[in-house]
Amino acid sequence: MKKKKATIRKLKFIMGLCFLIIFFELIYILYSLIFSHTESLYFDGSNKIIEYKNSYIVVGSNNNNDNYYEKAKVTRYNKKKEVLFEKIYNVGYNSSFSDTIVSDDSILVVGSYEKDKSDHKNQVRRGLFVKYDFTGTLIFEKDFKLLDNTKFTNIIEYQGYYYVIGQSIYKNTRIGSMAGGAIINKYDSSGNIIWSRSFGDNKSAIFNKMVVANDYLYIVGGNNYNLGIICKYDLDGNIISNYEYKYTDKIGFNDIKYRDNNFYVVGSYKNNNNYDGLVVKYDESFNIVNEVKYSDKESIRFNRLLIDNENNVVVIGIGFKDKEKKIKSIDNNDYDGIIGKYNLNLDYIDMVKYGDERDDYFTDIILSNDYYLVTGYSSYEDGSYMSKFIKYSDALKVVEVV
Repeated sequence: MKKKKATIRKLKFIMGLCFLIIFFELIYILYSLIFSHTESLYFDGSNKIIEYKNSYIVVGSNNNNDNYYEKAKVTRYNKKKEVLFEKIYNVGYNSSFSDTIVSDDSILVVGSYEKDKSDHKNQVRRGLFVKYDFTGTLIFEKDFKLLDNTKFTNIIEYQGYYYVIGQSIYKNTRIGSMAGGAIINKYDSSGNIIWSRSFGDNKSAIFNKMVVANDYLYIVGGNNYNLGIICKYDLDGNIISNYEYKYTDKIGFNDIKYRDNNFYVVGSYKNNNNYDGLVVKYDESFNIVNEVKYSDKESIRFNRLLIDNENNVVVIGIGFKDKEKKIKSIDNNDYDGIIGKYNLNLDYIDMVKYGDERDDYFTDIILSNDYYLVTGYSSYEDGSYMSKFIKYSDALKVVEVV
């Protein structure tokens, strides 16, 4: 009898303990559902800027919504940086715009988004191609998915057609043999796809930027996590040639410009455990004419370049290193914006760092009214990230920050 009572007491104790565990688990789940979004860091970032009819058009994303989803946005500013027009792509779940052009008084944007619950649950995206008029009315929206995770990075218009590049790759947890990797699609003026091509490794390859020269498409990107690549296509999607550069970071070559029968590309060069900012000048046969590597105490990546009216090669990018102290951030690196200048022979002129103890990212640059206008975003004391415009003089002095 005593053993039976002892057993009953043990069972009651175990049942009570289980009840308490379940109770506190339910309390924790309820708390998470109510308060999880309020702990998210606010983010507003700009990825691309173009100048159009005395205004600026900027694309990027923010998470200014109740669920803190990242939402793609396109904004038109006047020259005082006042908002004239803003359109949020409020479809699906997370989304972002990466590039934009203006064609036939319409705004065309490309990027990526999670279309449905399955995409959101699996944390994969589809390439997104959207066309608006200047009132924000949607003209068409097209998505594209080849393998698991797809994004568009760049769009150009040429001879009445749109060429869009990006990436479509397998998730790291999947093994497959389907063609994918870096992608290029050709669309007609109504957004109908004419052809699609892929290149490189189906888990790593990406196309980042392209230019047209002599009726050929020249595209830069990365492959196999450490190779910069340049691919030459004809307008029917036939690959003519491709070239590799050893060794870059996993992004590869980030941008390309064509001037005086030469190509200029930028990226990051792997230097032991660090990375140097990289500029390479190629001739039309893609022989290296010259290359420069900019080193510092931190790793450097050049993201964009322009060739100004004085035939200077102006580059922007970021410097990054491990954080020295724990502050709210999206990762474990400290970031500083960088702007520099070379001549067409890649002789060094100047290099200037922008930043403080917080994070500063430079994402794009244009020449506007004889000033260099840089877009990007910076972190603040509360851990939020906000987009900004930085105006530089010809001497790379900060003139204005908005």
